[in-house]
Amino acid sequence: MPENIYDKVRNGAAGYRREGRGLFAVSGSEALRFLDGLITNDVKTLEDGGSMLAAFPNAQGRLLAAVSFAKRGERFIIETESATREKLWQNLYRFTFAGDFILEDLSDTHANFEVFGDSEKFRAAAASDAFVFERPYGAGFFIPNGSTGEFETALNDAVEIDDETFETLRIESGVPLYGKDMDETTVVPELGIDDMISYKKGCYIGQEIIARIHFRGHIAKRLSGLELSQELDAGSELKTAEDKNAGLITSVRFSPKLDKHIALGFVRYDFLEPGTKLFAGGTECVVSTLPFI
Repeated sequence: MPENIYDKVRNGAAGYRREGRGLFAVSGSEALRFLDGLITNDVKTLEDGGSMLAAFPNAQGRLLAAVSFAKRGERFIIETESATREKLWQNLYRFTFAGDFILEDLSDTHANFEVFGDSEKFRAAAASDAFVFERPYGAGFFIPNGSTGEFETALNDAVEIDDETFETLRIESGVPLYGKDMDETTVVPELGIDDMISYKKGCYIGQEIIARIHFRGHIAKRLSGLELSQELDAGSELKTAEDKNAGLITSVRFSPKLDKHIALGFVRYDFLEPGTKLFAGGTECVVSTLPFI
C-alpha cells in the first residue's frame, strides 16, 4: 500500500476511486407498490430528494443486495455494489412484465466516483443531474458521462486511491463488501446496520424471518470489528479461551493510523461485548465497535 496516499487521506486530503457500481432508475404507477414488497426499508416514507439504506432479501431473509435508495421526482434511484449489479437488475427486471413498472439501467451512462474524506467541495462540481449518496467514508457520486469534465477538474486536488489503500480505508470505516464480508448466506440483521431495516412497514419478501429475529429473539451473529495481536488470514475461525466456536474473520488489514492489524468478521451473539477476547490459533482478537476510525 503506497503509504503516502494513505497518509494524505488520513491527514485530511480528499481521495477518490473509480468504481463500476450499479445504478438503476425505477418509475411507473406501480413502482412504489412493487418496490415496497421487495426491500427492508420503508420506501413510502421517502420524500423527493431524500435517500435511505435498504437491502433486498430473499424469502429466507438472506441478503441479495445492499443498496442506497433515493427518490428523484417520479423516479426511484437505486445503487449497489458492482458484485450485486447483475443480480439486482435481474431481480427487478421480472416486474417489468407484471404491471406499470419501468426499469432503466443507468450504470453505463454515469461515471461512478467514490470520494473519501470531505466531499462538500465536490458536490458543487457535480452536474445538477448527478446522483450523490452518503457513505461512511465520504460520498458516492454518479456523474452523467457528458458532464464529467468539471467534476474531474475538481478531482485534480484529490489523490487517487489504489486497491490496497481502499481495502485499508474501507475496513477502518467498517464497510463490508459483498462476496467477501457478506453474501447470500448472510441474514440481513447480521450486518448490524439498523438504518437498513424498518420494523414498522408492511410485508415484504423475507419480512417474517427478519421481524422474528428482531421481536422474538436475537441474531446468532453480527458483523463486528476485531483488533488483532498479529496478522491473520481471512477465513480464520474465532474461538473462546475455552475453545468454543465464536465466529469467523472475513477481512484483515494493517491500519497504519491505529498501528495494528484490524479485521471485520462475524462474532457470535454471546461474545459481542466490546473488549471480549477471542482467539484464532495463537492470535488474540479483541472485539471492537465499528467503525474503527
